[in-house]
Amino acid sequence: MVEERIQTDVEIKCFHCGEMGEMPFSLGERFFCCLGCKTVYEILEANTLCQYYSLDNNPGLSQKKNQSHDFAYLDNADIRKKIISFDSENLTRVTFSVPSIHCVSCIWLLENLRKIQNGIYTSQVNFPGKRVDIDFDPKKIKLSQVANLLARIGYTPTISLDQQQQKKSSPGAKSVVLKLSIAGFCFGNVMLFSFPEYLGLDHHDLYLARVFSWLNVALSIPVFFYSGYGYIRAAFNSFKQRQINIDVPIAAGLIALFSRSLYDILTATGPGYLDSFTGLVFFLLIGRWFQNKTYERLAFDRDYTSYFPLAVNRLVNKVWQPVVIYDLNPGDSIRIRNMEIVPADSILLDEEALIDYSFVTGESKGVKVADGDLVYAGGRLIGAPAHLIVEKNVSQSHLTSLWNGDVNKKRNTSSYQKKIDQAARVFTWVVMFIAMATAVYWYFENPSRMWLVLTSVLMVACPCALALAAPFTYGSMLRVFGRHHLYLKNADVIERMARVNAVVFDKTGTVTHGQEPKIEFNGVLSDETIGMVK
Repeated sequence: MVEERIQTDVEIKCFHCGEMGEMPFSLGERFFCCLGCKTVYEILEANTLCQYYSLDNNPGLSQKKNQSHDFAYLDNADIRKKIISFDSENLTRVTFSVPSIHCVSCIWLLENLRKIQNGIYTSQVNFPGKRVDIDFDPKKIKLSQVANLLARIGYTPTISLDQQQQKKSSPGAKSVVLKLSIAGFCFGNVMLFSFPEYLGLDHHDLYLARVFSWLNVALSIPVFFYSGYGYIRAAFNSFKQRQINIDVPIAAGLIALFSRSLYDILTATGPGYLDSFTGLVFFLLIGRWFQNKTYERLAFDRDYTSYFPLAVNRLVNKVWQPVVIYDLNPGDSIRIRNMEIVPADSILLDEEALIDYSFVTGESKGVKVADGDLVYAGGRLIGAPAHLIVEKNVSQSHLTSLWNGDVNKKRNTSSYQKKIDQAARVFTWVVMFIAMATAVYWYFENPSRMWLVLTSVLMVACPCALALAAPFTYGSMLRVFGRHHLYLKNADVIERMARVNAVVFDKTGTVTHGQEPKIEFNGVLSDETIGMVK
């Protein structure tokens, strides 16, 4: 087909990505918003894979901002070892992170890579993890060619230093899943064994009812001593520190539920409340697990290394060779290309360069640096390639100290947790007062009902709703923000955002450096607010 460049005033939808507006490229009756979208379509058409477009409406992503990528450094032996998970003479397996996977068409296309490129055996997509596992023949295709193929069809892999370090799930995350699994298993079976009481069948066979009650006790023991033990331990630690947090009333409710149920079953005075006890622990752990999965699904790495390139070109014996950034030493000569991040504090050797320090300072306006100036790690080069001399190792960079300081600052300013703990102190003392007051009353009124009333108050007053509301609310908000490409480093920011009643925009120096900026404000500002803006 002959390529045709067209201009039209009518808004037409791009056949590949669905973007509206002018379509400068076309193939027959199909229009494309950019050369990238058109190229992807040509690749799919040449390999009879246009079924991709029938699985979903406009499944492709716009290629307007898709930059050219050079993955040649992946063929370096040292770098290659850090990326591949299996390697032999005839089979190599690699896992790439592909954040742009978003629909069933993406999965179908990525799992048919073998039809596009000879040498690829299989490819399998992990949709929740936004990853694709690819098996290929290293004799027929290089690792760099596999990465370039993904980039050509619009699924550029994200290859960063943090991704290639052997990241394992933290023990805490694994522990939550195991605790949740045990609590869920026990909760389901306790509910099943409690059906005689629910249906009123326990009066027909008292022996069977007792058997079910003891089975419930056996199932509740691992829930109390393992799944729910974290809340009890946290409450105990708060007492040791002479503080009261939200875990104290939760632990009091759990202990009251378990001990009261155990007493009822031991004395044959009732079936207990073990279904409520195991269910409470189960749902509390679901809230914690949900929040952890929200962060994983957003795939928002909180470590500076996730933003660094895996390798850069270093001058070795007058030849530029790719090298892992952790192998950089002071005095090494490196070459940084357009839109690449400077991995270590370095001295510029060229006449001048333009550096974007938005990751370090939040200011996206480029900073000009001259020959001999220090370029801090984390700066992104804009423009022609630049040559630099490394000043510090990556671990000693200015960016590392900035990031670590930010982390420490965040740890000291958890306003939400402080409010919860303050409320927990008042709540706990009020509950204790009510429980003791009712116990004293029933001690004189009817001593046989005193412990019944005391434990009932503690069980009913357990602030499980508060403990469940926080992770579910914050987790849901993080997911909503993520779908709109707004990523927050921690959930505390959500609460602070809710209290914002005025916003001053100065992201790119509009107010401080703008030349006759067009700013319009509708409203009334107090003198104090005007002073703060100035």
